[in-house]
Amino acid sequence: MSKTVIAYFSASGSTAKLAKALAEAANGTLYEIRPAVPYERKDLNWMDKKSRSTLEMQDPDCRPALADTEAPVAQAEVLFLGFPIWWYREPSLIDSFLDAYDFTGKAVVPFFTSGGSGLGEGQGRIEKLARGARVLPGKRFSARASESELLSWIGSLDL
Repeated sequence: MSKTVIAYFSASGSTAKLAKALAEAANGTLYEIRPAVPYERKDLNWMDKKSRSTLEMQDPDCRPALADTEAPVAQAEVLFLGFPIWWYREPSLIDSFLDAYDFTGKAVVPFFTSGGSGLGEGQGRIEKLARGARVLPGKRFSARASESELLSWIGSLDL
């Protein structure tokens, strides 16, 4: 695959591991989506109603600041978008990323890690935010997905 970018956000390392394996399988460029203010462990405590991630996810319009806007999106034809599932959807930082770039004419392919949750309302949210893109259905993977599993999935996509 040419002109393929694997952009991902990882809070605990699971999605990063998967993104690196996918970049190798897809022969793509890896780009880490990072928040301007890194998440600390206490920020990710979903059981704390006042934790940073809980407050962000309760506000559908929340857009945490990005550390940079240097993702190689402009030259991409296909952008694999990786993230962990938070509250049955993509983290608000992913929304910030989608708002920051023009995806016109690109294929956007969500992939995500989760203990068992699906993408829920996230698919529709990504379709709305990735304006001008053709957004393919998202897929959940284990952080330990094999190369053959990733290659099979990539081959099944209409890219």
